[in-house]
Amino acid sequence: MQVTFLGTSSGVPTRARNVSAVALRLPQRSEVWLFDCGEGTQHQFLRSELRLSQLRRVFVTHMHGDHVFGLPGLLASLGLAGNSNEGVDLYGPDQLESYLNGVLRTSSTRIGYPLKVHRVRDCADQRTAIYEDDDLTVLCAPLTHRVPAYAYRVEQKPLAGRFDVARAQELQISPGPIYAQLKQGKTVTLEDGRVIDGTNLCGPERPGVSVVYCTDTVFCEAAVELARGADLLIHESTFAHQEAAMAFQKQHSTSTMAAQTAAEAKVGQLLLTHLSPRYAPGNPVTPEDLLKEAQAIFPNTCLAKDFLTLKVKPRCNSL
Repeated sequence: MQVTFLGTSSGVPTRARNVSAVALRLPQRSEVWLFDCGEGTQHQFLRSELRLSQLRRVFVTHMHGDHVFGLPGLLASLGLAGNSNEGVDLYGPDQLESYLNGVLRTSSTRIGYPLKVHRVRDCADQRTAIYEDDDLTVLCAPLTHRVPAYAYRVEQKPLAGRFDVARAQELQISPGPIYAQLKQGKTVTLEDGRVIDGTNLCGPERPGVSVVYCTDTVFCEAAVELARGADLLIHESTFAHQEAAMAFQKQHSTSTMAAQTAAEAKVGQLLLTHLSPRYAPGNPVTPEDLLKEAQAIFPNTCLAKDFLTLKVKPRCNSL
């Protein structure tokens, strides 16, 4: 998995930071999954190395404008490009479908590809998957905010063990399509009649990677549970610790709340995003100050910025 930040500001964009959007690129299936879609996100796509034509799923945390105002325009542009035959699945709060239908209807916008909206509330309450296939599972959890809001966890299922090519050559198994079957742990019959169990040529299963996206919320146990043991936690850090009273009032997190969530969940790495514009460089308190506050609690913390791209690795290899 590869994560690219397309917007890391809260509330309103700044010269250096657009409003919320994070892309998850899945190279093995040539897909991009998007988490939130603030105003201007499609412009951020154009400035990045991502391909909008690969957009397959969009996960919306909540219905505040800095997280959804870019969605109608992005979906309309995708339709005009005529390259989304597979369609797009959207996941989010109950109001997401009516919001999109209203905007698209009143603007006379026609979406010429399959578009399906999934409500996540029941899955969040029941702790069941909102999406699952052979490779990935997506879970969500309710957050504590002024409106219904949800965090998402993308979990990659365990990977097959590494294939022992040298051992296969020792057994005089010729390279070719049969290697692919053996790598999958299948049992195959060779031309000479020998039966080879692929599991004997593969090492132990390797853990998949997991990413959690958590915004907007004040500190809550549901976020800790969802993030438990994740390789990467992307968490909002709207306020500095000294603004804790305001954070509780507006139901947003401080840098220390984000770090506390990461520490209690024992994640591999924490990325701070959704920073208030009040902390722009040159002001009395800067993003670097928020980073230092978080690192005092959870050392493996980094500061997200627009167009930062990183490859998510298993915890033993995390940055």
